[in-house]
Amino acid sequence: MKKLVATAPRVAALVDYQDAQVGANEVKIRVRYGAPKHGTEVVDFRAASPFIDEEFNAEWQLFTARDANAPRGIEFGKFQLGNMVVGDVIQCGEAVTDYREGDSVCCYGPLAETVIVNAVDNYKLRKMPEGASWKNAVCYDPAQFAMSGVRDANVRVGDFVVVIGLGAIGQIAVQLAKKAGASVVIGIDPISHRCEIARRHGADVCMSPMGTDVGLEIKKLTGKQGADVIIETSGHGDALQSALRGLAYGGTISYVAFAKPFNGLNFGREAHFNNAKIVFSRACSEPNPDYPRWNRKRIEETCWELLMNGYLNCEDLIDPVVPFSESPESYMKFVDKQPELSIKMGVTF
Repeated sequence: MKKLVATAPRVAALVDYQDAQVGANEVKIRVRYGAPKHGTEVVDFRAASPFIDEEFNAEWQLFTARDANAPRGIEFGKFQLGNMVVGDVIQCGEAVTDYREGDSVCCYGPLAETVIVNAVDNYKLRKMPEGASWKNAVCYDPAQFAMSGVRDANVRVGDFVVVIGLGAIGQIAVQLAKKAGASVVIGIDPISHRCEIARRHGADVCMSPMGTDVGLEIKKLTGKQGADVIIETSGHGDALQSALRGLAYGGTISYVAFAKPFNGLNFGREAHFNNAKIVFSRACSEPNPDYPRWNRKRIEETCWELLMNGYLNCEDLIDPVVPFSESPESYMKFVDKQPELSIKMGVTF
């Protein structure tokens, strides 16, 4: 059997593996579909962790693939690639009562032909309803961060909302903001294809930040008032500066991206006079800002329901869909080297 791993920084390959014994609390899944993560996973794939300074990252490029000092404990050659998988249960441990062979399920897991996961007291392992979309299912992870970004920003009926960065998280945030009652939703992304998808799913206006004074355009589109909420998913310093310019007085920037250090960011001028409020949003931060009513489990359960009942539509986000045999080359192209060609790559087995 084969699985997709990083054999060196920015090098993906299929390698052989043998399954471990299925434990009493575990199930084995034969994977049919999967998707990698286009955010933090690829940062590790490039050995460019935001937790480690640039000098160390530069030195890392000189390390061998077998070096034991990989960032964040990464051991290249064993670092598995992939985020979400959908497949069928083919073996159950003796203590498993909620699943049986033949069940269609979704879970976190690497891009491999089989995945073994804990099935007892594991709310992250989800049964797929009959006829449910696998493309929606593999967006389970970004949906959680999009939902948290919208909730933490307190988007309300009639709000002017801007979403900066139209990757998977941003695209789902556009849908959620519009469905929450936002009167105007503006998408910002330099890639025209992403803007087209956002327009199909709720964005009233989309624009490229290239050569555009985004803050000024937001003010023009909102009758000079500015945006009540700006959800920032891109992680670029210029994007945050534009958000500070385009924000209405007392508005909220929901900062979802995991940013690098910024040079030249100005918290005077518009930031000061617009009385900007910035909240840093992470679905996996506990306690949740709305604790004890909300926690990550409730976020995950809500997102799963919205994905499975079709309230959210992620069909357009999964492109291209490639066969597993081509996943190393496709991962290096669409996820690492030319990410502008894909919002979220799908894999079929």
